[in-house]
Amino acid sequence: MIQRIQSVFLLLLALAMLSALILPLWYKIDALTNQELTLTAFGFQAKGLQLPGTTGPVWIIGALALTSAAVAVYEIFQFRSRMKQLLLGSVNLLLITATLGAAFYFSSKGEQLLNMKLEGKAQAGFYLPTLALLLNLLANRFIRRDEQLVRSADRLR
Repeated sequence: MIQRIQSVFLLLLALAMLSALILPLWYKIDALTNQELTLTAFGFQAKGLQLPGTTGPVWIIGALALTSAAVAVYEIFQFRSRMKQLLLGSVNLLLITATLGAAFYFSSKGEQLLNMKLEGKAQAGFYLPTLALLLNLLANRFIRRDEQLVRSADRLR
């Protein structure tokens, strides 16, 4: 179970997605007006700026990241059914991609809320879904390799 390398990758994936919930995703500051805008997984946090009520459902980033982490943990314990693990890995690929897409979308919305001439900066939480995507691909590769090994052993019998 945990001794398999794909389980380690899936555990790291879950930790990366849970860390994306805590860390800020995007940050922008206007030094002239002392206004700051931070995007987290559950909303915008503004300092010195009045946010309009139509920033959208930013919490969707957090919901997608949390779901992805839960799928990864569930996938670890499905070690007896490699085909189910591969299916869950594909679902997780879609969830992580949706998390990245939502983060890009809401960071571009944040760009419009504060001085258009200044660019916001991606923070550590913004890059963690990309790391999770890589870890998911590696886990799926090793799961597929295990399945091929089992099939080749069945042919020898």
